[in-house]
Parts: sequence; structure tokens; C-alpha cells
Amino acid sequence: MFSLNCKGKLILIERPLVMGILNLTEDSFYAGSRIRSLEAIKNKAAQMTDEGADILDLGAQSTRPASTRISADEELKKLLPAIEMLIKNFPEIILSIDTYHSEVAKKCAESGAAIINDISGGEMDKNMIPTVAKLNVPYICMHMKGVPETMQHETHYEDILKEIVDFFIAKINECKGLGINDVIIDPGFGFGKNISQNLYLLKHLQIFKMLEKPILAGLSRKSTIYKTLKIPVEDSLNGTTVLNTIALLNGASILRVHDVKEAKETIKLFEAYGHA
Repeated sequence: MFSLNCKGKLILIERPLVMGILNLTEDSFYAGSRIRSLEAIKNKAAQMTDEGADILDLGAQSTRPASTRISADEELKKLLPAIEMLIKNFPEIILSIDTYHSEVAKKCAESGAAIINDISGGEMDKNMIPTVAKLNVPYICMHMKGVPETMQHETHYEDILKEIVDFFIAKINECKGLGINDVIIDPGFGFGKNISQNLYLLKHLQIFKMLEKPILAGLSRKSTIYKTLKIPVEDSLNGTTVLNTIALLNGASILRVHDVKEAKETIKLFEAYGHA
């Protein structure tokens, strides 16, 4: 069992958690997840919390393949009002911030966010891990090869499992050396990996249990699903549930999803299966 100290709120991971995705961007790969107004964010957050989300992951930067970056200042203009509104209306919710900018992480945590979710594992901003250490919040460290603009052209690995495990060993040691004990690892499905590599990672997800950290699986509605099935992204919920089930069977502790209700149902059935 793992525990996370989220600014004084202790989360015990006795069962898999669900992280609901709140995208404050008009460039997300899944149109159904794009939110443009504070009122829409509030309504979506209310729906997700009602459906049982344990964490809400708020992001203002699109990181889909070939996406265009926005500045830290632009991110903050979208994130800070949303954080203020969410904390006022949902005081019990744990807010995660999806950013690779240390400045954004700092200001959002000071405004009430309790987890930092960094797709680059500190590679795109070398101040990120030292900043998170000072903030004293859990850190989601994701593996990505390259950067979002080019990552799908950088999918060559000699040994993908070894390279990613070695990456996490180094990052966990860096975090530990700076005083970050609550590290969550995310293999980064779709970030510098092709479809067959994503499925291979999922098949061997249990190898990451050797790191003795919670494993986050972010598979929701990704191209591995809709391209394999040759369907629109809007029709990829069923496929998401299938891959989330496999992730749970292979050791995932957190599911990062667009569809909270279905993920909670998946976990409930997974637990019933485990207790049978």
C-alpha cells in the first residue's frame, strides 16, 4: 500500500485511484475534453467528483503529438482562476497540475494545487524537480522521449523496458536526494512510443513494480486505441476500458481518464474479480 501526502491531506492508495482529466486547452486531441469557461470547468468538476474522482488533473498546455506550446504566463492565466474557483467550490478535492514549467508548478501549488504532474520528468525544465522539492507535494514523473512537437519521430529504443526503468531509477534517486518521497511513475503511453511499443509496455507494466512507487496509467482515448480499432476518438471509450482493465491487472495504482464513471466501474469489477 502506498500513501501520498497532499499538503496535509493523506491519500492511502489501498485501492486503485481515478484521476479525472480537466483540459483548459482548445488543442487537446480529444474534443470532448476541451473546456473553455470557468462555468464549464465547474460543471465538469462537479460531474467528476460526483462520479467518484479521487484527483482532478488540471492542464492548460496541450501535449498531444505535434502540438504547439504556450508560455508559462499563458498557462497561469488559464490555471490560476480555475484553481481558485475549484478550491472554493470543491474544498475536499485533490488538485493535480499538468505542467512541465517549474514556475507554473510553484504558483499553482501556492494557490492550492496539491500534486504536480510533469510529462517530461524534469527534462524540459531543470528547475522542476528542485521546485517540487521545496513545495513539498507529490510528483508525477512521466517518461517521454523527445518533446511533444517531435516525440513520435523518436521511437527507437535498444531495449524499451530497460531504458524506461533506468530513467525512473535515476529520477527517483534525484527526487529522493532532494527530499521528494512521494513519487508516482507514469511510463508515458504515447509519448515517444508507437502503438506496438505502447502495447508492449502495457503487457509488461508489472516490471515497474520493482521501483516500489505507485504506477499511473494514462491510456484514456489515446491513438493506440482508436488507430488499432480504426474508429474515431469519440468512439474509444470501450477500448479505453479494456486497456485500463489490463493496466489494473498488471499493477496500475492510478488511472488517468476522461471518463470517471466508467473507470470507477472498471475498478469495482477488478476488485470483485480479485476477491472472488
